Amino acid sequence: MGMFVILLVIIVVMVLKTAYVVRQQHVMVIERFGKYQSISSPGFHVRAPFIDVIVRDISLMTEDKHMTFDAKTADNVTIELDVSIQYRVDASSEDSIWKSNYTLADPVAQMEDYLADALRSQIPNRTLDQVFSEKDAIAQSIDEVVAEKMRAYGWILVTTLITSIKLPPEVQESMNHIIASKNNLASAQNDADAKKVQVVTAAKAKAEAMAAEGRGIADQRTAIAEGISKSLDIISESGVGTDEANALFQFTQWCDMMSHYADTGASTVVLPADFRETASMFEQMTVAGIAPSKPEPPVRPGHKA
Repeated sequence: MGMFVILLVIIVVMVLKTAYVVRQQHVMVIERFGKYQSISSPGFHVRAPFIDVIVRDISLMTEDKHMTFDAKTADNVTIELDVSIQYRVDASSEDSIWKSNYTLADPVAQMEDYLADALRSQIPNRTLDQVFSEKDAIAQSIDEVVAEKMRAYGWILVTTLITSIKLPPEVQESMNHIIASKNNLASAQNDADAKKVQVVTAAKAKAEAMAAEGRGIADQRTAIAEGISKSLDIISESGVGTDEANALFQFTQWCDMMSHYADTGASTVVLPADFRETASMFEQMTVAGIAPSKPEPPVRPGHKA
């Protein structure tokens, strides 16, 4: 019975040392007597017990790493860049997997050194504004450089992202002040432009109104002149003389003026007590209207006119 148990234990140990399973998205590196033997892909495998040793279980999945770098821009501003990289083992061939396991002791540290060197060759050539505006171009440039170098070691740099750019507090405060000043300037310019448009629009409207008013006054005066001409023609056709017609028309205009003046509201008009004096005043007005513009020169005594 005791021998059976011992034999069973030996069989179990031999099975465990012989058979093994590789998980999906993993490979295993097998060495024989300390020398590389083979790469085992996912699935069930058998090895020589006590001779073949699994030295490493390698994941083929993409991994993520966050790093921080310091750099100085062309305008002497020291910035801090947060960089995120995604990388994985190059599983395109057994040789690439071999390189990823045997060529670099710390592949992530090596990538970090390459990234730092690439960044410090890109940032000093750009101003702070250019670093912000060309962030994606910088990330792509360093990604190409570092990816080419890491491929020689059996690693693929999938992507490189500059996730944030941090500034010293005093620089950040200065930039905020500059941005606020630009915004205030733009706001003042917009207000000035709006006021300018308002003034110009009002001026155009006033000019158009005055032009329309002028045309209206001109049309009104034309209509009045035509009406006066027709009235004088009608009065002349009735047999009244030209002078009498003019006097009658002026008197009518004077009466209309007085009636309109009375309609404007409570007003005080001083008139003579004797309306014959009013008639005399009107006669003087009409006489003044028909008087010659220039007096005739006096005739000297003894001189014939």
